[in-house]
Amino acid sequence: MKTDDLINMLASGPDVAAPKIPVRRFALLIALGVLASIAIMMTTLGLRPNMTELAMLPAFWIKMAFVLALAATGWIAVTRLSTPGLRTAMLPALIAAPIVLIWLVAATSLMNAAPEERAPLFWGDTWHYCSWLIAILSLPIFAAVLKVMRELAPTRLRLAGAGAGFAAGAAATLVYSFHCPEIDAPFIGFWYLIGILIPTGIGALIGPRVLRW
Repeated sequence: MKTDDLINMLASGPDVAAPKIPVRRFALLIALGVLASIAIMMTTLGLRPNMTELAMLPAFWIKMAFVLALAATGWIAVTRLSTPGLRTAMLPALIAAPIVLIWLVAATSLMNAAPEERAPLFWGDTWHYCSWLIAILSLPIFAAVLKVMRELAPTRLRLAGAGAGFAAGAAATLVYSFHCPEIDAPFIGFWYLIGILIPTGIGALIGPRVLRW
């Protein structure tokens, strides 16, 4: 959306629709970003060889539900923050809901575990690189989301940049989940979230510059 389009939309009153958004082209851009992230994951990391066995465990589906919920809320955040006039007050609660739920599952898991088992549940085997891999995998998605948002009309640029980073990080986490061997809620609720917060923070920093229109 160009500046003149936004001015005309606001000046014309609430009964006039905003200029039509090229949804197909935007969806294609984001799909290309996701496919690039998948390609990076497949060529450098690969799928877990025991994916079938992992899929038989309830903890795996708890992990996937958490990641899918964050990816969905990330997309909602991007669409809301890209369009002037849409309400965003519910976004913090929407994003917080899956995080609070996974933390509750994690707390229950830690309380029910023997003392010597609690540290492995939190640290896992991949804590030292998991978050960074998520951040790296988010880069092509991040670039695609920023490209889409630049063509719309975000007004709170720092918040919009953070939303773009969050959405990209959540989508990259979904991609990374098909490689990651970790399925325990204490690990997922902390290290996955750190991986998402890295591009979120970067987006908040660069949003005012990159999304300026």
